[in-house]
Amino acid sequence: MNQVQTVVITGASAGIGRATARAFGARGANVVLLARGRSGLDAAAREVEAAGGHALAVPTDTADPRQVEAAADAAVQAFGTIDVWVNVAFTSVFAPFTEITAEEYERVTQVSYLGFVNGTRSALKRMLPRNEGNIVQVGSALGSRSIPLQSAYCGAKHAINGFTSSVRTELLHQRSRVRVTIAQMPAVNTPQFSWVLSRLPRRPQPVPPIYQPEVAARAVLHAADHPDRKQYYVGASTVATIWGNKLAPALLDRYLARTGYDSQQTAEEDDPNRPHNLWEPLDDTEGHDHGAHGSFDDRAHHRSPQLQLSHHLALTTMLTTVAAGATALLVGRYLRERRG
Repeated sequence: MNQVQTVVITGASAGIGRATARAFGARGANVVLLARGRSGLDAAAREVEAAGGHALAVPTDTADPRQVEAAADAAVQAFGTIDVWVNVAFTSVFAPFTEITAEEYERVTQVSYLGFVNGTRSALKRMLPRNEGNIVQVGSALGSRSIPLQSAYCGAKHAINGFTSSVRTELLHQRSRVRVTIAQMPAVNTPQFSWVLSRLPRRPQPVPPIYQPEVAARAVLHAADHPDRKQYYVGASTVATIWGNKLAPALLDRYLARTGYDSQQTAEEDDPNRPHNLWEPLDDTEGHDHGAHGSFDDRAHHRSPQLQLSHHLALTTMLTTVAAGATALLVGRYLRERRG
């Protein structure tokens, strides 16, 4: 793209946000990095500059709308406009619902749902007067199909889908050229599994198949470049989960009830006293930069054929229908074998 874009990314210090920042930096973009931890932000800024972009790091807790507004003001003051806003920041708790306190549940909701609302509000405030700009929400397959042990996170991702659909229809009614879309993500190899608050007996892990954060970043860039689609799917698991849920939700409930606990834990015992980032970042001024990748590099995929095909709408619809049917058949077979 010829025009230099200004891109704001929340949750930019690690994981998908960090990889997305690098990807936009490689385009020569002005990248405004929002996250709580200073060490991660500074490292992300260096990577953006090294890739060829211009970086501005703004320590921000996206749960606080005043901090988000201040960060948006800083972006405009530094670069003039905001062309793309990417909402990524989240937190979570791995535990059965009855073992999550009210305060913890509220905090996850404030960051993982209201953080997206706050970012979208600040983006629209600056995009609507120009009648131009794209907002990309980083969603999840868990926003369509919930799994056990992540009720707060799943609730937030469901809420993002509903919120975004409502805002999209309002923009369409206004005939606005501002666009909002969602990139629905699969399990991604990010540091969250090392720093999330967990009350599980064993260390948490993403449910395979796992993808590298660079795959997710390519999806975000694709959504930013082609925002007219309602959503983009990343990974076969996301396609099968979302569409399989439409065809066989009761079967998936039973399947996840049987498999969902073990599939989200490694064989290694967890330390119940290890630090977590629910209330405070683990990469503050004196902290450690966790980077984009988690500890599952040996199991993570570097490509997603579904993403490559996502701009072919008819073909994508056919593939998702096939994946949905295959998922329903596999789950049904599994349950029959368990009963037999």
